[in-house]
Amino acid sequence: MKRIKIFDTTLRDGEQSPGCSMNLSEKIEMAKQLEKLGVDVIEAGFAIASPMDHKSVKTIAAAVSQCTVASLARCTKGDIDAAWDAVKEAKHPRIHVFLATSDIHMEYKLKMTREQVLARISDMVAYAKSFCDDIEFSAEDASRSDHAFLARCYINAVAAGATTLNVPDTVGYSTPQEMAALITYLRENVAGIERTDIAVHCHNDLGMAVANTLACIAAGATQVECTVNGIGERAGNASLEEIVMAIHTRRDFYNAETGINTRQIYRSSKLLSNITGVPIPPSKAIVGANAFAHESGIHQHGVISNAQTYEIMNSTDVGVPQNTMVLGKHSGKHALREKLVSMGYELDDQELEAVFTRFKDLADKKKNITGSDIEALVLHRHNVAMGTCELVSHVVNTGNGVPNTSYIKLKRTDEMLEEVAMGSGPLDASFKAINRMLGLEDIRLESYSLNAVTDGEDAIGEAVVKLEDGKGATFTGTGLSTDIIESSIRAYVNGINKMMESAV
Repeated sequence: MKRIKIFDTTLRDGEQSPGCSMNLSEKIEMAKQLEKLGVDVIEAGFAIASPMDHKSVKTIAAAVSQCTVASLARCTKGDIDAAWDAVKEAKHPRIHVFLATSDIHMEYKLKMTREQVLARISDMVAYAKSFCDDIEFSAEDASRSDHAFLARCYINAVAAGATTLNVPDTVGYSTPQEMAALITYLRENVAGIERTDIAVHCHNDLGMAVANTLACIAAGATQVECTVNGIGERAGNASLEEIVMAIHTRRDFYNAETGINTRQIYRSSKLLSNITGVPIPPSKAIVGANAFAHESGIHQHGVISNAQTYEIMNSTDVGVPQNTMVLGKHSGKHALREKLVSMGYELDDQELEAVFTRFKDLADKKKNITGSDIEALVLHRHNVAMGTCELVSHVVNTGNGVPNTSYIKLKRTDEMLEEVAMGSGPLDASFKAINRMLGLEDIRLESYSLNAVTDGEDAIGEAVVKLEDGKGATFTGTGLSTDIIESSIRAYVNGINKMMESAV
């Protein structure tokens, strides 16, 4: 049974999708979760892109020890220098260089001839190799490249020291049959390819990223590049959870396995959704709310008789929490810790104390607290403490035919601030009051959404706001409460905190 390496690019390609940017602390938390998940490689970012990207890659390289940490670089010395400087402290560093090889990219983007591209690949892969043993070369837009020329590019990369050859379907144009045929062609026509890992990086523009990736595995690929929840540019990347569970569930077909701890899949998915504020669609394969739900009477009868009639996976296999123990306001810290351990969450004493405080507040509002409630508290624990501003209290007056007013009281470090404002609705008034007291009149609310993250009439509501500062940068804020007005205000304050943190 062959071993398939999982190369996760959530923190690089995934973060490039609109609305999915993360700050440094969020990237580190996500990287540590990816390490728990068991990915082989974390592509931490594009070090040359900005000083913050460089700092993020460098910090992640120091924060994880089990995974290889990679930085992306174009085939230029400046990019490679920055990539190496960012990953050189990693226990397992990798430099990932790329250059386009399709005729359309070479002519209109690179303005380079085929011979110039071949020479650049040889020179820059060799330059990267002078710093690091682990070098990956990607031929951008490989699926639309001339096969014979593409093979020459990979031959040059192998000769210069590349240890992984990546075959991207950069624009999501290919089909499973075409991608499998391309992998087969390269295996037969690239000298030295047997000494490398063959990787694939498929985009989802035509909805075939996962199918293309799996077809490449069947054809001989040994590394797959993917993202949690399939986030990424345009229509996204191949979804990590779908690829992993397809291999896991159909071992008989693919004769392959990964090193992924599948019980961490759901947790990784939920954490990313919480960080980015992008909800998981209910019908999303593997991690969606409906993935293991059955409403049809025929289905329900079958599942009751034998779960395998309609379930090809167990929800516990991907780490979906089971509500086997319901907690209430009389439950103590020990019971909460036991529940968290059973759900797979490992919190230190300080984190447990913060969650326990919020748990007690929630218990005063809800009679029974389920695993989903606790999960929401854990995922939002950092949002409460992060930043200089904290919501102390609020009073909202709203109704039909009366002015909508809001009184907000915030604590900023040791200073108490308060303001009253009127608006077109309770939230508009609240947000205006916050902007006024903090002197942030240029902020624009780009989007707002509200979702119930648990069930029942006393469900916890999660508010997500996207704020744009006066310079065009966007920040996502999330808030949690059984009171949707409160959750919305908390989300706005959380977004403001991130904005102020980035300005420091």
